[in-house]
Amino acid sequence: MTADESELQELRSSVREFMEAKSSEDAVRKLMESEPRFDPAVWSQAADQLRLPGLAIPEEYGGDGFGLVELGVVLEEMGRALFCAPFFATVLLAAQALLASGDKEACARLLPGIASGRTTATLAVAEDHGSWDPAMVSARAVADGDGGWTVRGRKCFVVDGTTADLILVVARTVAGPTLFAVERDAAGLAAEPMETLDATRAMARLTLDAVPATLVGTQGAGGRIMAKVLDIASVGLAAEQAGGARRCLEASADYARVRHQFGRPIGSFQAVKHKCADMLVQVELAEAASREAARLADEDSPDFPVAAAVAHACCSRAYMLAAMENIQVHGGIGFTWEHPAHLYFRRAKSSQLLFGGPAVYHERLLDRLGI
Repeated sequence: MTADESELQELRSSVREFMEAKSSEDAVRKLMESEPRFDPAVWSQAADQLRLPGLAIPEEYGGDGFGLVELGVVLEEMGRALFCAPFFATVLLAAQALLASGDKEACARLLPGIASGRTTATLAVAEDHGSWDPAMVSARAVADGDGGWTVRGRKCFVVDGTTADLILVVARTVAGPTLFAVERDAAGLAAEPMETLDATRAMARLTLDAVPATLVGTQGAGGRIMAKVLDIASVGLAAEQAGGARRCLEASADYARVRHQFGRPIGSFQAVKHKCADMLVQVELAEAASREAARLADEDSPDFPVAAAVAHACCSRAYMLAAMENIQVHGGIGFTWEHPAHLYFRRAKSSQLLFGGPAVYHERLLDRLGI
């Protein structure tokens, strides 16, 4: 299912109105210091009123069957508002991993709860080294003799790992990296929050000590699954980054109009003009790259993997530049804890590093190009 331009605008308007009401700066700051780091009531409203968790889940699994274009609109607005919720981990990581696995039984069992918003989920891949490359996974899974599996190991940088009802874990079997489903209350599973630069995106460290797990897909398919998930998740992250970058640009331009020095708006000074112009170029490029990648994904184009890697690199750079320049345009006040500029800078930096940082995503681009 594909929405036309007017429907996309209506979707954007509805999500922005919701974000303005539920994800104000005060709400974000409150959630940053709370546990869990999201409001369950707001999450339920996003699911019941706007049906956001099920937007891009196929209709056969209880979703609305839309694609990455529509999901990109939602993520741009969430990035703009620094929305604190388990949306990214549940919809972009866990749900996409289930769909990529090709395991229809697992999808039929797990996706309807995700689509309804009743189940939150996440994907645990990275370990102490922080790499999302399944070849680097050392966590082990062994058959328990009764048709099930147990997993041992440690996972780090698990988005929303302390609150997710369902955790999809990549662990190694004799066949190679493999995807497993683990329930939140499984015996032997321990989760502790990690203190990171960006408090608006909760991270956790998981310890798995002979944790009961269910095989998802086939053994050894973890590499193929993760390649697809990272492409899709990178585009989703790019949309979120583009939304945040656009908000930084707007904040800078607004401040440059109202802040006066030497009897005139600071926006009339060439140095400030150039900063805002540079931000505009980067933001427009980021939006174009993320939206084009989303379109190619929905068309199942062979060019999508390359476009996904380009969007990831482009939007990471744009958000970092916009967040830094936003602080500079605001001057002294932009460096204070009381001003929101640092919240966007922290999100920009954490997003840049989420899947491995510039060195990794540039290598991913070269890989997708076959170089």
